[in-house]
Amino acid sequence: MTHAIADSRVPALLDFLSSSPTPWHATASMAQRLEQAGYRRLSETSSWQLAPGERAYVTRNDSSLIAFQLPKGDTSLSSLRMIGAHTDSPCLRLKPNPAQASQGWLTLGVETYGGVLLSTWFDRDLGLAGRVQVRHVDGRRETLLLTVMRPFACVPSLAIHLDRDVNSGRAINAQTQMSAVVMQLGEEAGTPAEAFNTLLIELIEEQHGVRVADVVDFELGLHDLQPAAQSGLKGELITSARLDNLLSCFVGLEALLEADGGQGALFVTTDHEEVGSASACGAQGPFLADVLKRINHYVGLDSEEGYQCLVQRSLMISCDNAHAVHPNFADKHDAGHGPKLNAGPVIKVNANQRYATNSTTAGLFREMCREQDVPVQTFVSRADMGCGSTIGPITASEVGVPTLDVGLPQWGMHSIRETSGSADVAMLIKVLIAFCNREQLD
Repeated sequence: MTHAIADSRVPALLDFLSSSPTPWHATASMAQRLEQAGYRRLSETSSWQLAPGERAYVTRNDSSLIAFQLPKGDTSLSSLRMIGAHTDSPCLRLKPNPAQASQGWLTLGVETYGGVLLSTWFDRDLGLAGRVQVRHVDGRRETLLLTVMRPFACVPSLAIHLDRDVNSGRAINAQTQMSAVVMQLGEEAGTPAEAFNTLLIELIEEQHGVRVADVVDFELGLHDLQPAAQSGLKGELITSARLDNLLSCFVGLEALLEADGGQGALFVTTDHEEVGSASACGAQGPFLADVLKRINHYVGLDSEEGYQCLVQRSLMISCDNAHAVHPNFADKHDAGHGPKLNAGPVIKVNANQRYATNSTTAGLFREMCREQDVPVQTFVSRADMGCGSTIGPITASEVGVPTLDVGLPQWGMHSIRETSGSADVAMLIKVLIAFCNREQLD
């Protein structure tokens, strides 16, 4: 029997995926990794003092992050090699007043975040995660991460005996059929709202060791508790929640950390891509441009013209997973553009600018893949099907930087559990390291 595909990075990837149930958790994990590698945390509310060879990062909303390295020694910053991804994934988010009583059970009302593949959420062990703002007994308010990594809730399906046509196709109503069942209510529980508030206070105490006076507000969602895994008979697959797009976050961060530091490089991960990116910390917001302008200022290019020159000499590689051809649904792909798992990174192309790739940016990426002996694939949607989008076109529109869209192929995009190829991870990292180290971007 052939041995399983081995890659020293896979265990770290699996740990990152499993421990990042929300954008806030993913950002905190990446920040910790950066600090362990010697990156300095900057604050947007303070003045920045940068130096040659500087390695630093900054976050916004605790859910978006930008890390950058300036050239070492006397090398001036003339361009930046940018890698972009997003931290959010489709999921079920709790409503502000989620607690309900139904047939003697405490259930939680949810709203869908992004394009959730709803059927995959039934009958799973679900945890609870996000951030909460609490009031301590002394009146002080604080924001805390909440991470419930044990079975907290489930969304039970309806028996086929009560819905004989379910396998013939049935629409799922997110308002009435996706509430999460949490616990059986007793007489001592009080109202559903009181029961849920008490439960949150207990969960916070369990994790943080402090009994808070009240939960002022929260942003919480449900998440699958099955850990990420390397699967397949020969270890060919990575299966996990949130591969779209934490896989790209991991790949981009690894490339930045393994770069030689000789060139200017920047890694940006933004929130809210799955819902349009229109926020202060999304790709359509000013976060990236704000950081670029501050870098431009502190490296002595403090003019609008200098900023425009820096942007136009740079290149953004937007990394977001691509649709791999499915063994059971091969007809959903254009016959000449069906990326396969473990066959290399994918250049994503769309004539209507749903992806930002053009022949110039794609040509450079193909050249880098050739130089690194990495195979490269191309994805184009069928002409009779719609096409998704990424942060690529948004970043190109907002900042003006030349951009292309690439990604690793995957199955089951937006499912509660997605699948990618384990061999593809190292291939894209290898190309992105070469990109970060590349002297010329033309």
